[in-house]
Amino acid sequence: MKNLRLVSVFVVCLLVISSTVRASGYVTDFKNYEIESVDDLNFGKSVDKVWTLTYNSSQNPVTVVKHKTADGAEYVVHSKFFEVSYASTADGFGAKKVRNSWRSVSRQINDVVLNYEKLKIQKILTPKKVDDEKALGLIASFLPELLNDNYTHVLN
Repeated sequence: MKNLRLVSVFVVCLLVISSTVRASGYVTDFKNYEIESVDDLNFGKSVDKVWTLTYNSSQNPVTVVKHKTADGAEYVVHSKFFEVSYASTADGFGAKKVRNSWRSVSRQINDVVLNYEKLKIQKILTPKKVDDEKALGLIASFLPELLNDNYTHVLN
């Protein structure tokens, strides 16, 4: 009897977890992405490189701008509705808020779209500096998790 009860509880928990994962959209919506380099743009001395990141052939790509900093590099992800920075320093690679001087989206909109609890979790994704290819792969993989569930559609 105890085993039957234990199995029943396990099945119910499994169903709840699977429906939560499916409702968030993370499992299927953001597996396919494309990163393209943007050439022939003059963004100034502080900008090193620029890429577009597109999920599932979306018409709403995000732009990733690499800035050289004294500590290493920052990859600032810009969209119409949010922006976030990923820093690569001697302490590692991880997410953080965008510097005010690089901000183009209003703070009020950004605060609604981004999940700041998840931002704290992504503070250190890897304990080492990373190159551009690794940084872009990590950004593409972890960026969807930073958006509140009601706003993941801005990437599609």
